[in-house]
Amino acid sequence: MTSQSISKLIDHLFRQEAGKIVSVLTRVFGAANLDLAEDVVQDSLVEAMKQWSYKGVPENPSAWLFKVAKNKALNILNREKYKRQYSSDIAHFLQSQWTAEPALNYIFSEQEILDDQLRMMFTCCHPSISTDSQVALTLKTLCGFSIPEIAKAFLTTEENINKRLVRARQKIREDKIPFEVPGGKHLEARLQAVLETIYLLFNEGYSASKGNDLIRYELCEEAIRLSEIISSNTALQNKSDVHALLSLMYLNACRFKSRANDKGRILTMAEQDRSLWDRSLMQKGFYYLEKATIQKNLSIYHILAAISAHHCAAPDFGSTDWKTILSLYDTLVQIDHSPVILLNRTIAVARVEGAPKALSDLKKIESNPAIASYHLFYSTKAEFYIQTNEFRKASDCLQKAIDLSPLEAEKELLKKKLDSLDK
Repeated sequence: MTSQSISKLIDHLFRQEAGKIVSVLTRVFGAANLDLAEDVVQDSLVEAMKQWSYKGVPENPSAWLFKVAKNKALNILNREKYKRQYSSDIAHFLQSQWTAEPALNYIFSEQEILDDQLRMMFTCCHPSISTDSQVALTLKTLCGFSIPEIAKAFLTTEENINKRLVRARQKIREDKIPFEVPGGKHLEARLQAVLETIYLLFNEGYSASKGNDLIRYELCEEAIRLSEIISSNTALQNKSDVHALLSLMYLNACRFKSRANDKGRILTMAEQDRSLWDRSLMQKGFYYLEKATIQKNLSIYHILAAISAHHCAAPDFGSTDWKTILSLYDTLVQIDHSPVILLNRTIAVARVEGAPKALSDLKKIESNPAIASYHLFYSTKAEFYIQTNEFRKASDCLQKAIDLSPLEAEKELLKKKLDSLDK
């Protein structure tokens, strides 16, 4: 295997396994020593790069990585057992070389890893940490996001994300935040922050912030997997929002195979071959949407899932029930008045009330700084100008969208549309 192939494999493993190992090691070392857990994982990945380049990739790379991380943790425990206080529920076992290794073997078991990931989610989303920092910390430690990717998800700078991460880790140490799933009245508020994090993770996979891939499947799969962990946990009673988010993700994921053609060109919803939509994922989406309605509460995930359900239920693009979708957006903006939601609403407005009305609605958000550098704002505006035969304005907007678009596939789609205007 070439060095480049090994590097890609390790990057994949980082996405798939780093969050699991960090979660387990945070339980070992305590939340106050989160940095130590992250360092052990990073050292393990570096060792993988070195050894696999010379000795070849092991038969089970994930198991190899877990074993190396466990051994490094054991070495730290033996070396520093008198220097650190470990606050975990197995702390007394870690003080002896005779019991430390069996204890580590136990917490590295499959079920314990699942439980520790859930604990990590809620630790990162403790109320003493600001909401933005909660989401950033979870994306970084549990999901393997890079700082540039988190910055893109928040529509902010890398410097801001760095500051949020520093503040969050400092809060965990100062407030001695426990590594646990909260109980009682605190659970619901913390769950909302966890779901927001998972939703951002899915969105990053669904519309990647960098690279040449339109969809980064492993991120979407990870978001669904984390939600399934929450859904299957018996300690959580009110799971309506969890089921609604799962529905939304499955209903979007079912359309993955149709979003681009064989050459990687993005296909609009109208161009997509609906026979390629994954019916099994779609049915899971409908199943979770039905479960989400049992408890009668309403969240943004319920509404977005219902919008996706209407797209999936339409046999073809022309049959889409845009009036109902617009009505759902009208309800959504009462809960979430963000510029991105208002932008997406204008697409339904154009279908129901016409492009001039949609352009008028766009003017209400164009001064928002979060929109000023958002390429989809300009590509959407260009589409409305095309519908009103204002082709010069459409060209200007398309060029702006091309300049701002982070993906080559998106740039190619926009360039094709711009070329068609110039002919």
